[in-house]
Amino acid sequence: MPQTTTPSLLIFAGSTRQQSFNRKLAHATAAIARDAGAQVTLMELSDFNIPLYNADLESQGTPADVIRLKEILWQHPAWIICSPEYNGSYTALLKNTIDWASSPVKGNPDWQDGGKSFRGKVVGMLSASPGALGGLRSQSHLAPLLINAECWLAPKAFALGSAGSAFDDSGALIQPAHRDRVRAVVDQVLWAASRLQPANGQ
Repeated sequence: MPQTTTPSLLIFAGSTRQQSFNRKLAHATAAIARDAGAQVTLMELSDFNIPLYNADLESQGTPADVIRLKEILWQHPAWIICSPEYNGSYTALLKNTIDWASSPVKGNPDWQDGGKSFRGKVVGMLSASPGALGGLRSQSHLAPLLINAECWLAPKAFALGSAGSAFDDSGALIQPAHRDRVRAVVDQVLWAASRLQPANGQ
């Protein structure tokens, strides 16, 4: 049986709010994945200076942080996105991030293909909210967006309800059942990415 290497895993939340439950979930997921032996990059969208997408602005030159974002996305064959739910959907921040990252950079041989950073990536979806549904509706809207970008979606997903009482003081998930659900998504994303990785040329 051919040996497969564990792909690098990128984890990020669609929020920059300091006390965001989805940022907490991203941090907790990174710890769970590292404990499972994964090589993890925890990305904070607040570290990028990316304006609201505007084609006229883009025509003046793609911001340097957009190029940096594209590179990070491309370098990781496996992703976990923790998606907050705003008005029953994903956040404007997450949509803006995807819009910029999927836009071609004219005249740039590395990034003139707008789909390069997304095509073939294996993505697992998580969400968290104070409500009982745990942000599940954001996942239902995010899924077709990622499929349109030619990502592979993991069948397993997890929506963490009652998130206000789900984390301990260190930011870890309190309930073993919650940790197990997150671990199941991580395991499936890594399993699939390790098998698709050779075809993606990563």
